[in-house]
Amino acid sequence: MSSPPHPVLPWVVRRTRLPLLSMRCVDCRAESATTGKGRFRVNANGKLLDVWLLVRCVSCDRTSKLTVHERTPVSSFDPAELDGYRVNDPQLVASTLLDPLLARRHRFVLDWTGAWRLDIPSPWRDETWPVQLEVVFADPVPVRPDRLIAQGLGLSRNEALRRVKCGIALRRTTSAGFTFTVLSRDS
Repeated sequence: MSSPPHPVLPWVVRRTRLPLLSMRCVDCRAESATTGKGRFRVNANGKLLDVWLLVRCVSCDRTSKLTVHERTPVSSFDPAELDGYRVNDPQLVASTLLDPLLARRHRFVLDWTGAWRLDIPSPWRDETWPVQLEVVFADPVPVRPDRLIAQGLGLSRNEALRRVKCGIALRRTTSAGFTFTVLSRDS
């Protein structure tokens, strides 16, 4: 006789702000920069456009430019995208900053410390054990599943690893959704 299926409860990882950029400042040699409120700079040269994302050093406030498009024909841009650059659309800033090709081209990594939160349904601990949980990423926040699960359960990582059954490597960073089962303390 099989047991009834466990209800699957959602956990959602959300970005609370844009992550910091870990890149060296040319003035003060500090390692951290931010996009601040997120601004683009667009420069036209005839029918060609240059687009930069402006970043600011956290230590000395020096502004630098990250090239997004260089000498690109105006006709190759979608009109909505051009308007987004013009009005500094926050969604366009976020998608540009989170683009791995931009990070590789400008040699920076994103520092997600304090830039995300885990939304957990409040009454989930009243469920019968074992409980099946599904982690969904609203934004591509890279986290280690073992740390995320321990934080969400309010347990140490070792205790969380002992009570969790999961089909992915818990000690490898991921930003893809996954499902896991939490066993009762007695298991």
